[in-house]
Amino acid sequence: SVPRCYLNKQLATVRVLKGDPAELSCNVSKDNVTGAWFKDGLKLTSMDGVVFEKKGLVHKLIINKAEDIHAGKYRFEGGDVKTEASIFVEDPPQVDKVLLKNLTSVPTVAKAGEGVKLRIPFEGRWPIRAAWLKDRMELGDDTRIRVDKTDTCTTLSISSCDRRDCGDYKVRLKNDSGVLEIDLKLVVIDKPQPPVGPIKIVESSTNNITIQWKPPKDDGGKPVQRYLVERQQVGRNDWETLGETPRSCTSFTTSTVEEEMSYYFRVRAVNAEGVSDALESGEVKAAGKASPGAPDPPEIISASKDGITISWKAPCKTGASQITGYIVQKRKKGTVTWLPVTNVPVKDKKLKVTSLKKGVQYEFRVAAVNAAGTGQPSEPSKPAFARDPSKSPGQVLDLKVSSSDSTSVTLTWNKPEVQDGNDVKGYEVEMKLWNSLSWTKCFTLPAQSTLCRVQGLHPGEKLLLRVRALSDSGPGEASELEACAGAAPVVSPRLLIDDTVKSFLVIKAGNPIRVKIPFEGSPEPVVTWLKDGLPLPSRAAVSTEDGITRLLLRAAEFSDSGTYTVELGDGLGKKETFSFQVQITDIPQPPGAIRLEENVPNTVTVTWEPSASEQWEKNLYYTVLKRESQKGLWHVLGDLIYNNKFTFTRVVPGRDYYFRVVAKNDLGASDPSETVQPWRIWKKKAEFRVKAQKYRGVNQNQSPRFLVPLKCHVVVTGSECRMSCAVGGHPPPKVTWYKDSRDLSRDPNYFCTNDFGVCSLVVLGVTKQDEGEYTVEASNEVGRAFSKAFLAIKGNS
Repeated sequence: SVPRCYLNKQLATVRVLKGDPAELSCNVSKDNVTGAWFKDGLKLTSMDGVVFEKKGLVHKLIINKAEDIHAGKYRFEGGDVKTEASIFVEDPPQVDKVLLKNLTSVPTVAKAGEGVKLRIPFEGRWPIRAAWLKDRMELGDDTRIRVDKTDTCTTLSISSCDRRDCGDYKVRLKNDSGVLEIDLKLVVIDKPQPPVGPIKIVESSTNNITIQWKPPKDDGGKPVQRYLVERQQVGRNDWETLGETPRSCTSFTTSTVEEEMSYYFRVRAVNAEGVSDALESGEVKAAGKASPGAPDPPEIISASKDGITISWKAPCKTGASQITGYIVQKRKKGTVTWLPVTNVPVKDKKLKVTSLKKGVQYEFRVAAVNAAGTGQPSEPSKPAFARDPSKSPGQVLDLKVSSSDSTSVTLTWNKPEVQDGNDVKGYEVEMKLWNSLSWTKCFTLPAQSTLCRVQGLHPGEKLLLRVRALSDSGPGEASELEACAGAAPVVSPRLLIDDTVKSFLVIKAGNPIRVKIPFEGSPEPVVTWLKDGLPLPSRAAVSTEDGITRLLLRAAEFSDSGTYTVELGDGLGKKETFSFQVQITDIPQPPGAIRLEENVPNTVTVTWEPSASEQWEKNLYYTVLKRESQKGLWHVLGDLIYNNKFTFTRVVPGRDYYFRVVAKNDLGASDPSETVQPWRIWKKKAEFRVKAQKYRGVNQNQSPRFLVPLKCHVVVTGSECRMSCAVGGHPPPKVTWYKDSRDLSRDPNYFCTNDFGVCSLVVLGVTKQDEGEYTVEASNEVGRAFSKAFLAIKGNS
């Protein structure tokens, strides 16, 4: 489409690509108006590539093919019409379309060790900056990589490629008219890396050894075709090739092994580019004749002072030959030395062990024997005494409750009568609730202890308790009794509020709300939770036990903000309450779209749509930043801004500006909202003026008037405040600033400027004393005018 501009719209701008057509049009009120076109203040009669047309009331200036000479400010004058427009001829970087398609559609392939040179010729308005990027990082010169650029091309050279050079590359060409980015792909092919180890020994027997490995992490850019497997006998220098496996198989079995011989194995991966380095195993030994496995621990059949009888079962793994017998060993409990029971293997799987010391405790183990030798021994048996069996101890005597309170019961008893020298080794105490069927072990006590205290009971709770004596021959008969915890004292309900319980909580949205409040009261009070005087939402979970009530909301939402109350009631109408505030907040949402306006010459007013977070965040404010190029650093213009407007007064004509607005609160800053197109106030070109003779005619004097009045300001202590207004009048008025009726002209704490009627007062390092009413007076010989505004100071907190 042809860029068109209708000059009836003041200060119109046309941007056209170099080589494209453009058109300017202007409507006049009468058909007989001839009109004239001007460029940069000079009248156009003819110009290369420019055609002038008049069709009825429409006058057109048509550029068939825009070139650099066509850029400038155009003006049309005819009849009562006089209007202007500017044409900018854009010439962004360009690359030949055929070359661009070839570069981007097909990857560049190189072999490892070879050099690569990527050359990109380009066109466009000079100067053009060229940058090469890989993985979003700009490339610079080093020992292998070099980036070259001339006025017409850029070249990336890699002297010796390797696999790390693979990846996506980007060429960025940039000038004042735009940016061109070209995506390239470089593939470097090489032999594969070694297979991934370690080599795993899947099987090792007298006849076979099976090894296993994993594919290489990098196949070199070409698929692995096969694996080569080699073997070396320990003590020799030469390697022999065992065979190959296809790419899908990562294991290998060799059957040419010698019994109890040790070997090393190595594996190499092969692709179209070559053979990888080798992955080597450790020493692998082929198995000899298999001996039996370990049997299960032997069992004690009987015990007396004359001997102990044991039995056992054959092992699951019998080895390579039949089991011919068993080796039986013994040891005293607590020692480490095993002694043989017999001099020859026992053929049966049962044996009475004699020649034992009376009253001593013994352990036994067995090992199976076959033609390959003696196998692994079993685990030890349970210990047994070499003595005649004894009776269990009798019942404990005089079991009774010696004391109790609301949460515990204390028991006492006496030792049972000694029977046949069977000494008591300890006591076991058990309990069960009145309505329960199962007993729970509470304590195991030493023999000298005949008292215990059972705790953790509820007031008035009934239970059964029993105690039994323990000896080497086992537990004795239990003695039982019934017990009851005492009644608890009456305690008025009371919330135990301390420093750990906060009255105000700030929670980030999505985080859990956890509140724990201790209390006391007997009988246990009724606990009620409320939010804003109403029951809690269904998402809330409340638990109360052991004198602590807890509130949990797993993922806080903005609707969870409010006043929470916990109530304790004794059931008789007496209540105690505690309330606390919860504020749910989050990092703010970004501000909306930014608008830029030049309300006062050489200033820009930045306005933006408010952040959606203003609906729930009371402490939200904004920060305005600017930068003077598309890749420059951002600088803060204004902070702690509580409205949606900011005016920047130090605009330099002819310079591009970008603006950014960020919403902030106590948790952090939002994502920024930014301007996409640059803001620029165009430099006024010097005009050719003819000084005419003074004409003493109509008196053009005008009394002063304020085109833009002063506005009230709210600023933070220590920051800079700039108050501005615009004044008109003829002759140009004299401007004087006052604070609370005091002339500020000679006060060094204030800086006053007057740039062609735009008047500013700058207060450097604002303090509380600067707060008050400010007045600006404009006066000339015709009259005077005033404008007032109030400056409010806000503290840093």
